[in-house]
Amino acid sequence: MAIIFLSLILCLSSLIIISPSSSTTITLTLSPLSKPHSSSNPWQIRSNIVKTSIQRAYHLKKPKKNHTSSTILHGSTSTSLYARSYGGYTVSLVFGTPAQTIPLVFDTGSSLLWVPCTSSYGCVNCTFSNVDPFNITTFKPKLSSSTRVIGCKNPKCGWVLGSDNVESRCGSDCGSKCRRACPSYMIQYGLGSTSGLAISESLDLPGAVVKDFLLGCSLLSIRQPEGIAGFGRAPTSLPSQLRLRKFSYCLLPHKFDESPRSSKLILSGSGDKISTAYIGSRSKVEYTPLYKNPTTPPYNEYYYVSLRKITVGKKHIKLPYKFLTPNLNGDGGTIVDSGTSLTFMERPLFEPVVKELVAQIIHYKRANDIEAQSGFGLCFDIKNVTNVSFPKLVFHFKGGGKMLMPLANYFSFMSDLGAWCLTIVTDTSPAAPSSGPIGPAIILGNFQQQNFYMEYDLENQRLGFKKHKCG
Repeated sequence: MAIIFLSLILCLSSLIIISPSSSTTITLTLSPLSKPHSSSNPWQIRSNIVKTSIQRAYHLKKPKKNHTSSTILHGSTSTSLYARSYGGYTVSLVFGTPAQTIPLVFDTGSSLLWVPCTSSYGCVNCTFSNVDPFNITTFKPKLSSSTRVIGCKNPKCGWVLGSDNVESRCGSDCGSKCRRACPSYMIQYGLGSTSGLAISESLDLPGAVVKDFLLGCSLLSIRQPEGIAGFGRAPTSLPSQLRLRKFSYCLLPHKFDESPRSSKLILSGSGDKISTAYIGSRSKVEYTPLYKNPTTPPYNEYYYVSLRKITVGKKHIKLPYKFLTPNLNGDGGTIVDSGTSLTFMERPLFEPVVKELVAQIIHYKRANDIEAQSGFGLCFDIKNVTNVSFPKLVFHFKGGGKMLMPLANYFSFMSDLGAWCLTIVTDTSPAAPSSGPIGPAIILGNFQQQNFYMEYDLENQRLGFKKHKCG
């Protein structure tokens, strides 16, 4: 792989300054990810979403290590989120002086915020979406007067590389006056990866300008046509850098197509008076504790919650306890991930849920042929019927919170296939573990979060949720 060098003036700076105009709410927009190529094969889009969700789960469960003084945001800000046709959501952020707007994938399952960078940015195998790999929106450092390269002695270099790797990669001869640039990073994302250099830049939020924000300037990616807005729990993430008290969003439902509609991503900093404008009364928001998996990265970057049980109809599903709670190695447990489309469950959890659904759904014919071709684990042959009857699916969390899934969150009508399919997946490969989990056993994807208000209360270490019509 060719090595690409970025030449910029090195200017070390450790202060982060925020100049909020007020404590008013700032709105960001969540948007759909890039549209897949049109295909005459009705199975292709569906099977791709299933495969991508499983590959994403495999990466989160068995990640490769990334060769990778916060400030405080005052008041609240919000931005728009758009749902994309192949299963993710994007948000556009503004960087640089003068400003450059870059669309990014909204991801709570990773932490570094990086952008496709320079006019020489390369993207390999990026033809799976309608994003032209030769016409990707990139950030151009040479056009910004506020771009600075992160140096080896900057503490943020340790955020990216890991404190244990800084000396070995920067060199033991890099003394106190060393002006060597922080070595390049490389990050894996399931099917894709990206590599580049760490820079500091201004982040222009509505009503607030963040100086010296740590940003990944990616020069080469594989199957990653758009950058990533990392909202995980590591120091490199946007919530960590801004010391957010909380952030919240409400995801528009998936239509597997592009939509000009958007929903809000709200960032709440210090001094923010909690607003009820987004969801009306907050009295019905249910909470469950967030906890950190006590292991090394990246497991401790994920948002873990304690799923206690699952009910189908009125039946309590018996689930193996060892899959619900992480062990000393960090294996097991449930994480919430906006970057995964379809919720993933290990087979010992998935199979009893499917078994009970099949036992209760006796009035529809199972579509085994569609399951085999699409990759979905459970489908029913129901043509020309949109008012179907399925048992209720409820996730029960520690603290008493119950996530009663709307039908559209766990069964989806595939009109082109003439079937309703369960939008929860598992790994059916022979290599999939069955005796015990490796990494998180359940990954709550964005499909199951649609039309829910989701609140990450970082100050009180809890996750809030409430059924809500988004948009």
